Amino acid sequence: MRIYLDHAATTPPDPRVLDAMWSAYTETWGNPSSIYLEGQQANAVLEDARKTCADLLGVSPREIVFTGSGSEGDNAAIRGAAYAQREAGRGDHVITSQIEHHAVLHTVEQLEREGFRATYLPVDADGFVSLEALREAVGEDTALVSIMAANNEVGTVQPIGEISAIVKERNPRTLVHTDAVQAAGAVDIAPAHLGVDFLSIAAHKFYGPKGVGLLYIKNRSRWQPFIHGGAQERERRAGTENLAGIVGLARAMELAWSEADERNRHVQALRDRLLYGLPERIPDTVVTGTQDLDRRLPNNFSCCFRNVEGESVLLALDLAEIAASSGSACTTGSLEPSHVLTAMGIDGDLAHASLRLTLGKSNTDEQVDRVLDVLPGIVERLRSLST
Repeated sequence: MRIYLDHAATTPPDPRVLDAMWSAYTETWGNPSSIYLEGQQANAVLEDARKTCADLLGVSPREIVFTGSGSEGDNAAIRGAAYAQREAGRGDHVITSQIEHHAVLHTVEQLEREGFRATYLPVDADGFVSLEALREAVGEDTALVSIMAANNEVGTVQPIGEISAIVKERNPRTLVHTDAVQAAGAVDIAPAHLGVDFLSIAAHKFYGPKGVGLLYIKNRSRWQPFIHGGAQERERRAGTENLAGIVGLARAMELAWSEADERNRHVQALRDRLLYGLPERIPDTVVTGTQDLDRRLPNNFSCCFRNVEGESVLLALDLAEIAASSGSACTTGSLEPSHVLTAMGIDGDLAHASLRLTLGKSNTDEQVDRVLDVLPGIVERLRSLST
């Protein structure tokens, strides 16, 4: 039987989520923008889902915009805020970190090509953003700061509340966005707790459907949409809403929030067995990310093996019926070492030998036993072939 250990890439949809989606597909299939009965029934379901998501985040339903993905939410927040701020005379400077998901990094790089200035904050060996560098970087012309809540590769959870406080102290007009895609369901991402103006998540990271997410936009924040063509989402995102997906998102959030403690305890216990067991069984294993486990995602184990090629490890694991990754699923196929690991000071050769195992609610002790039994032999064999 296959063992799936790549829940940071995506999670299998919960059957309870699929049930909710099926009802939306079959019973309320109308266009929520239509004025006749079928449309109004669909609109009622849409707004009920919006209220569910808003209540779970502790915000107003008017502050929720449904999106097609976490990447879209990141793009919308960063571009929308940067352009609105610049047009209001509030600066053209954007700050992010060197270890962001490419949905953030590539968006900021594109803004640079369009005349904005950007600062990419360094991180330490554990993957934490330098707060001193942040404090020095924020100025009168800083329009936006975007820092991820938790890293998708090494699981480091950033102190977003402290980051927001520093930004607002230095320049109260600067807006703050956090990519909370990996953090949702694992840590508290309530915007009031984090102190952010924008927050983006994606349903498929917590047992919901792919192709749907949400963007929180704090009331009265300067922002402008970048998808035009209709009045949907209060004219903030044109296009007929993916009603079944949105219903699935809301249901997945309900389950993730209500079951968070149980899920986190389960995956953390399994993660800790890998965290302590694999370095004992495999010499020259370098654990990546913070070992302060209170500041790491509970399901994330990541490491590098010296003198072995990471892709070969993944292929061997796949043949052994174990699904894993070497980092972000969005960079699979890239010949470059992980930008996250190199920013943390890990040399390119070692970064090429990275492995990420991310656990989920259906994983078991027996599956972890299988990994602990199989992986040492794989690494030993590959090392013998390279000498």
